[in-house]
Amino acid sequence: MSEGFISRGFRGRRQQSNLSARIPPGQYLEHGFPVLSAGPTPHTSLASWDFTITGEVDEPKRWSWDEMKALPHETLTKDIHCVTKWTKLDTHWEGVSLDTLLEQVPTSANYVVAFCDGGYTTNLPLDEVLDGKAWIVDTYEGQPLAPEHGGPVRLLVPYLYFWKSAKWVRGLRLVDKDEPGFWESFGYNNHGDPWKEERYWDD
Repeated sequence: MSEGFISRGFRGRRQQSNLSARIPPGQYLEHGFPVLSAGPTPHTSLASWDFTITGEVDEPKRWSWDEMKALPHETLTKDIHCVTKWTKLDTHWEGVSLDTLLEQVPTSANYVVAFCDGGYTTNLPLDEVLDGKAWIVDTYEGQPLAPEHGGPVRLLVPYLYFWKSAKWVRGLRLVDKDEPGFWESFGYNNHGDPWKEERYWDD
């Protein structure tokens, strides 16, 4: 059958079906970018900003803003999923892979605790932020990441619910034993896979 015999309605339903396959169970498609935060939005000057890796390392590693910007950046297109049940497709980011940062800090740790301005933390298995799974991003949709969305940088772990993509991140603490972060200690699931609907501890 030639393309001329395919109605626009048919093509539209097919496109909708393809989009639906990218939306995890219990989620709805969001076209905006809701702002959800556990506290007030911090504003840190770039002159005083730094990013550190501490914990189970031979020597802590620190990057200034200029040093972080000089690291190799990747351009990413990712779907993101919030635990409040919205999903946003094809979001565009630029940032530094955690592989790039962690390869400079040998460790025998098993877990990562991301810590942020404002006191927020979240925990992740170390092997789940390597191999191109997580980034420190400073650009969203071609613009510097806005403070309300976590700027100057946030953690981006797009395959997990978005509370794991910590806003205003200032570093990683590498630890041997898992340590629940802010929302995890209040009953959110310790892992947070949207495709398994891992929203809360008993999910």
